[in-house]
Amino acid sequence: MSTHTATIVWQRQDQVFTDRRYSRAHRWQFDGGQDVLASSSPHVVRLPFSDPAGIDPEEAFVAGLSSCHMLWLLDIAAGQGWRIDSYRDAAEGHMAKNADGRLWMAEVVLKPHLVFSGERRPDDVAVALLHEQAHHECYLANSVRSAVRVQGSWAWAGA
Repeated sequence: MSTHTATIVWQRQDQVFTDRRYSRAHRWQFDGGQDVLASSSPHVVRLPFSDPAGIDPEEAFVAGLSSCHMLWLLDIAAGQGWRIDSYRDAAEGHMAKNADGRLWMAEVVLKPHLVFSGERRPDDVAVALLHEQAHHECYLANSVRSAVRVQGSWAWAGA
């Protein structure tokens, strides 16, 4: 079993706090040295108490699922002899209320576009199988209740 860490840092500064009018901006710090501005989503907490320049937890959730899917797909494709030149995903997370009336990330839609090159040319079935295998292997997708759908496309380099 491996352990993955992140340090989350927030400071009250000179804000009253108990009036609930405080900044939600904070920092995410990772073991590799990255220090990232984070905040609540402006869709959840109005300005100026959220910082739209920061990554919000909902965006991070969507990005994590997308990144996990991509990393597995690239590894599987390489192992099967497919050459991928680029991968771009315009992933979306959709919030909804559950049966108890609580907000949750009900669905994440991955919209990856792959560009292949090389001697082997995949067809739609081969690309769909790559996505299916990547989704099956992605431990983040295996860890959430949200529906994760893939609406991918692909092209041949130079086409």
